[in-house]
Amino acid sequence: MKWVTRRNANVDRIACPWLIKRFVDPEAAFLFVPAEEVAAVADREGATPFDVPGAELGHVDGRCSFESILVKYGLTDPALQTLGRIVHGADVTADRGIVPEAAGLYAIAHGFAIAHGADDHEKIRLETPMYDALYAFCQRQVNEGR
Repeated sequence: MKWVTRRNANVDRIACPWLIKRFVDPEAAFLFVPAEEVAAVADREGATPFDVPGAELGHVDGRCSFESILVKYGLTDPALQTLGRIVHGADVTADRGIVPEAAGLYAIAHGFAIAHGADDHEKIRLETPMYDALYAFCQRQVNEGR
């Protein structure tokens, strides 16, 4: 399945592809386009839009896009829920302090964006192991009752 969002991805738009590939659609292909072209590309390509204004898989009811994907696809794994709070805090400036890890993720994700600019697929490739590690950390936290 194809998924489409705005180009120059950061935090949520990199975390979402990780989540989608790992837990929703292992064969997912991601398209990154100018914001004003997302709807047209979604229609033309039959792609699911995410992290764009008005999208079901966007910032809705106080959730970031990662959290909206968790809700839509019924992903109730407590470690994913914990990771969702971290992504939320890293992505939503007003909620940066929601969990301590959010500030770290914000800094790291923005560092990748600075280092790799508009190469969104390279950012996904490089950041995927980081999200795997962060998910493992969240699993450990949940298992230890934290």
